[in-house]
Amino acid sequence: MELIFNDLSIHGQFHDMETFRAAITRVMYLRQIAHQFGRELYCHRNVANAQVTPTSTMQQVVQRTLNRDQTRSLMQWLNHHGPFWEDVQQHGVDDWLEYNGNIVTDTAVGEAAYCLFHGVPRDLVSMDPSCWLTSPLSVDWRETGNAQSVDVCNYWDANKLEAALSTAPITLTSWKDLEAVAQNRYPALTFSSDSFEPLNGHPFGKSAAEHLLSRLEILHRLKNCFDQQGRRTPEGYEIYTNYFTGNNAWFSDSSDTEKEEFKKALTFSHPETPGEFLFCTWHGKVNYRPPLRIHFSWPIQANEPLYVVYVGPKITRR
Repeated sequence: MELIFNDLSIHGQFHDMETFRAAITRVMYLRQIAHQFGRELYCHRNVANAQVTPTSTMQQVVQRTLNRDQTRSLMQWLNHHGPFWEDVQQHGVDDWLEYNGNIVTDTAVGEAAYCLFHGVPRDLVSMDPSCWLTSPLSVDWRETGNAQSVDVCNYWDANKLEAALSTAPITLTSWKDLEAVAQNRYPALTFSSDSFEPLNGHPFGKSAAEHLLSRLEILHRLKNCFDQQGRRTPEGYEIYTNYFTGNNAWFSDSSDTEKEEFKKALTFSHPETPGEFLFCTWHGKVNYRPPLRIHFSWPIQANEPLYVVYVGPKITRR
């Protein structure tokens, strides 16, 4: 799991500098604990401009409250190094996410919840004191008229965070780990022997690997959504609607121009039949740096293998 700093837990609640200094020091200690377990604490680029007191922003208060080394360490995290969750943001402004009747779209709370809805583990770290000292946070996602709920773990106590991280599953540490987990976890998918090779030579990213797994999980689920007559089930149609249609779809076909311009690059050796080839233009998308893609055979049918032939950087980049 990765952790996201809850930007909503800064809401102008500090009325004296000492209380703020103690609170932000606790957050930095929680970040240090996360690093000890190989995790990151993601933040938003604008959090340094959050209103800490009724009249001052985080950046203004930090400069008056912390010593030089503390200020440098904090501001390098918030302004320069991150990592910043909006760089790998999964939900869009049109996704309706609620907590306690309030919209939390485009916030850390909304992002953590959306990731959890899609099988990507995300927890929150909040400021203490704040009005967010509750765990878990039950967040609703309203999609096509239906509401789903998910519980987001929220940490502000160092001992509880350390205990949770010490028992959390081991995270992915390499592209080889990703390949091994994917092949073991998704038996409905047929991977070519070299499908993950395009990732070699590219810096490993845990967040990117987790998002690639979440796309593969959707393909795995869709491949299993057929009845005994080979017809797609209602769950299959729901998956298709949610992830293969719309402006923010996780999966789409290449454009006609891309099919022509990148025809050779989009043609892959058949994983099971030597001398035959597959033209795989349908792909899953992960908005990372660089953008990552999963190319697979199409259409997905009950009695035909679903071949995953490519996992790596976007092929159709101009």
